Amino acid sequence: MTVELPKGPPRRSRGRPSVEGVAEIDDEILRVALEQFIAHGYGVSMSQIVKAATISKNTMYSRFSSKEELFRALIRRQIERVSETLPFGSPEAYYDLERGLRNYADRTLEVSLERDFIEVNRLIYSEARRFPELAVAATERNAVGIAQLSDFIHTRAEKDGIPCRDPRTVAEVLILTMRGWYLNAMLLETKPSTNMRKDWIKRAVRTILSSRSEW
Repeated sequence: MTVELPKGPPRRSRGRPSVEGVAEIDDEILRVALEQFIAHGYGVSMSQIVKAATISKNTMYSRFSSKEELFRALIRRQIERVSETLPFGSPEAYYDLERGLRNYADRTLEVSLERDFIEVNRLIYSEARRFPELAVAATERNAVGIAQLSDFIHTRAEKDGIPCRDPRTVAEVLILTMRGWYLNAMLLETKPSTNMRKDWIKRAVRTILSSRSEW
């Protein structure tokens, strides 16, 4: 795969960079690192990434001490993108358990089907056995979603007056169900349509809710 890179970053002034300048440098490093991981796999070296980013090793290692830390930073950026909007939809939807769960699942799967997310996930699934740190990064990402869902389910249980003994397990069930659908979607030649995704989410959430009295 050929990855197009810019001719090089603009020349920076001497001295300590501003807060905005530091953020720009980090953004550029992460952008190039993502391209290098996609193009060459997790086996790409930090030296290759440094060269592609046209920065010094000191600049790289002052921000990311290892390739593992760099990759985890990419995962954190992806988490931030999923959470850019309210994870459970509009404020009104937050007060409805079914709509909140459906909005969360739809937002997560929609973003996860974007090209860079798919490529990163393929990398994790294909190389996690050789590089256990990839599995650790993926587990940490799942933990964020489980914590968000668990908190939402607990809040709804209190507001609805319907006890939930184990909101975390309910959250895990939805997350793992979503993962199964996503893995199947990754294997398809064409991306599932929005209607297909929303219809599956509606059926999956209602199936989970059908056992709410047992939660």
